[in-house]
Amino acid sequence: MSDKLNTNKPWEPRIIAFFCNWCTYTAADLAGTARMVYAPNARVIRIMCSGRLDPQFILTALREGADGVLIGGCHPGDCHYQEGNYKALRRFTLLKRLLNEMGIEPERVRMEWIAASEGDRVQKVMNEMTEHIRKLGPLHLEPKAAAMAAHGAGAARQGAPV
Repeated sequence: MSDKLNTNKPWEPRIIAFFCNWCTYTAADLAGTARMVYAPNARVIRIMCSGRLDPQFILTALREGADGVLIGGCHPGDCHYQEGNYKALRRFTLLKRLLNEMGIEPERVRMEWIAASEGDRVQKVMNEMTEHIRKLGPLHLEPKAAAMAAHGAGAARQGAPV
């Protein structure tokens, strides 16, 4: 019944934002307290460091219905954990290649370096990301149940435990 109510609403992108606690999350907080207006399409998840973001979290977000993922971390050289953002950049580069091979537009995942004092940058990036995902349209992935069934059938054929 709720699906019928939502058919009149235009599609809006769903974005998951993984923000570093020390810089980008603080900048988002600054943008909020300064009453900067930006698109409300992102749900922010605070992580201690962008270097601790497992690429599996990004894939899970996309599989669970996100149309895009935004990663925010400290500027290179300013990481509170020395080199966490460099580690995040290496993972991000590999993830973009993987997404391309999976048939997912790599542009759906974006990484930005945003310092704690750059609330205006959070506003700009959030609006840009929302508009970019809006242009790409919804992410249509194979339903999770169908993927699980296909995986289970393949595993059963190979004699693997299901």
